[in-house]
Amino acid sequence: MWKSRRTRFSLLVPLIVLVEMPSDAKAASKPITPQRVPRVAPSQALGTVGSWTAYTYKEKSGRVCFVAGEPQKRDPAAPKRKPSLAMVTHRPQEKVANVVSFVEGYPLREGSEASVDIGGAKFDLFTKGDSTWARTAELDKAIVEAMAKGKQAVVKAVLKKGQPTTDTYALGGFAQALALIDKACDIKR
Repeated sequence: MWKSRRTRFSLLVPLIVLVEMPSDAKAASKPITPQRVPRVAPSQALGTVGSWTAYTYKEKSGRVCFVAGEPQKRDPAAPKRKPSLAMVTHRPQEKVANVVSFVEGYPLREGSEASVDIGGAKFDLFTKGDSTWARTAELDKAIVEAMAKGKQAVVKAVLKKGQPTTDTYALGGFAQALALIDKACDIKR
């Protein structure tokens, strides 16, 4: 499904811009809404379940569907840290599905590794800018499956200045929000 990591990352760069969030602490505590998400293209909210919201929008290459959620706990919760965000994205016209990314809210140490632990299953991620990504489509799929069955996901990364970060996401509602984007982008499980 993926030709290379570079191709994979370049397909998602516009989505990173799309979900750039406000940096104030008051906005970070509010649930994700369509007004807080779109920056590049108008998005349509498909529904919210728990702390997860499903969206879709159209771009030149076709429909894009994604689910986004904010962590219930962030460490450090420094006021200068932008909001964290977890996402799973489908781009069916590009034959891309289940792409997992975590935006950490601070630049991450270049070349550092990150991880996500879901119910004791640990998955290694690579970092780029302020985000973490799975290295392969197979790993993306395994992470999404674990998130759909799990209760919480704990993402650990290292900031550019060397400080570790830990973001904890509640996964209640994730499977239902994922089903909404699967239906909107005609992804079969």
